[in-house]
Amino acid sequence: MKLIERTDYLKQLEDVQGTPDIKLITGIRRSGKSKLLEAFIDVIHKKEPEANIIHINYNDDAYEDLLEYHALLEYVKSKYIKDKNNYLFIDEVQLCEGFEKAINSFHVSEKYDIYITGSNAFLLSSDLATLFTGRTFEIEVYPFSFKEFVTYYGYTNMQEAYIKYLTEGGMPGSYVYKSEKDKHKYIRDIFDTLVLRDIKQKYKIRNESVLTKTTDFLIDNISNLTTARKLTEAINNKGDKVDHKTVDKYINYLCKAFAFYKVRRYDIQGKKYLASTEKYYLSDHSFRYAKLGSKNPDYGRALENIVAIELMRRGYELYVGVLYKKEIDFVALRENEKIYIQVANSIEENETKERELDPLRRIRDSYPKMVISRTGYPEYDIDGIKIIDITDWLMQ
Repeated sequence: MKLIERTDYLKQLEDVQGTPDIKLITGIRRSGKSKLLEAFIDVIHKKEPEANIIHINYNDDAYEDLLEYHALLEYVKSKYIKDKNNYLFIDEVQLCEGFEKAINSFHVSEKYDIYITGSNAFLLSSDLATLFTGRTFEIEVYPFSFKEFVTYYGYTNMQEAYIKYLTEGGMPGSYVYKSEKDKHKYIRDIFDTLVLRDIKQKYKIRNESVLTKTTDFLIDNISNLTTARKLTEAINNKGDKVDHKTVDKYINYLCKAFAFYKVRRYDIQGKKYLASTEKYYLSDHSFRYAKLGSKNPDYGRALENIVAIELMRRGYELYVGVLYKKEIDFVALRENEKIYIQVANSIEENETKERELDPLRRIRDSYPKMVISRTGYPEYDIDGIKIIDITDWLMQ
């Protein structure tokens, strides 16, 4: 498989190199965590040829003897070299029974610069406080961005590239397959493994039917306002009997495992967060087509999902804006920066364009406002609101 350098993630790793934190690389399955780890090891090799690198990949059966933490402890200690920088890399660390005891021991010794990856249903952000006694620094790896997709395939026509990205998405392992059918089978298998194996196993879920229907509902309703009660009603109407508390738990499991991201509502005028109703976005929009098919593609929802994940990838905190009963798709916050964003597949019709512009015009503060759409034109301005083509924005 062709590899590209994921420079943003490598820079994040280089920025924390040598700190006493336990560096934890998270993200949905097959998003490129292991390859990123290998690429960073290569960076260290080039900069520090004398460094001692201890690399354990539990996907490789060569490390089968280290699947219990005592064996892991002894192995790493035997590889330590005094008076050198010792880097410890462990891939799929959760496969080692009692791994947290070994990691904590390595951290306490202050002898190693530690980097680990793990299957996200077993190694979650919310678990870290109890798993590790040392401070952790988390780097979340997302599937390929549009810009990375373009680099991988070498596209020069951005509109053509975007049409392909819409259905193929950012799961790099699917790129080796030639047909869309085979690509989607790979993507579907990844998602089913994440949901039906990892989450079911971690949380000992017995009612697989409810978990599956919860997942399918969220996939079918990306970008729609959703509540656990509404979802519960839809599931019960299909024959299952479940309460909204159980459904709410399943939604949280899916979000913790990076299958979905929850975006809360924010009252712009009242400057307060609104409870109970949220939007959910897939970690990669290709899961929607792989799971539900492309007979009713609804490219507008896919475009909104792409924008949501790209904003998160760029480090923004996202909210759905509410103002005078009007909705702004995204209020994006990053340090002192705030951007109001509307997303539409097309604004060629004047009525559609006015519908997207109206909520932004009502906002009285001076923060930037934009509409992202498939315009096919260079960026332009209406009443101080930036109108930008989706491909131009994604390539920024």
